[in-house]
Amino acid sequence: MTVRSEKPFLYVVVCAAGVAGGVGTLISAAHARGWAVGVIATPQGLGFIDADAVVERTGFPVRSAWRRPGEPRPLPPPDAIAVAPATFNTVNKWAAGISDTLALGTLCEAYGTGVPTAVLPYVNADLAAHPAYHRSLGQLREMGVLISALAPHPSGESGAEDAFRWEEALDLLEPRVFGSRNVP
Repeated sequence: MTVRSEKPFLYVVVCAAGVAGGVGTLISAAHARGWAVGVIATPQGLGFIDADAVVERTGFPVRSAWRRPGEPRPLPPPDAIAVAPATFNTVNKWAAGISDTLALGTLCEAYGTGVPTAVLPYVNADLAAHPAYHRSLGQLREMGVLISALAPHPSGESGAEDAFRWEEALDLLEPRVFGSRNVP
């Protein structure tokens, strides 16, 4: 049985990027704006976050693997999804419809269910120059995905965490979820 959340529910999909450890910033901002939050990490992304701290902040387990048949859904259905940070790999696989992890399956399915989705890519300039990446971003835009204007970080540098604008995901999503209201 799926339980609905009393508050609007945000899935945060976290990928394996240097800034991923700062996901608590987005969780705190979402809570302050009236959202409940659940985190889904890519398998590699798990190694970039403090899962225990995320569980403590959200009250929900960090998901990374498919549940078994008959197991209850550990998260309520999402009202919106933020992919932050999104890696080159995730952006390209998602746009191509590859669903080989729970995170990608969730993103691919969101298109079919109409769940508003925002992505904050975090890629270096060398990867961002690849033509597949530009095609993938175009495909995601055609699918209605809201894409941050974050610039690629310099190659060879992981980038400063404070330069990653976590709250931009909420800024992109809230008008789609709540119309002209800025908060739930």
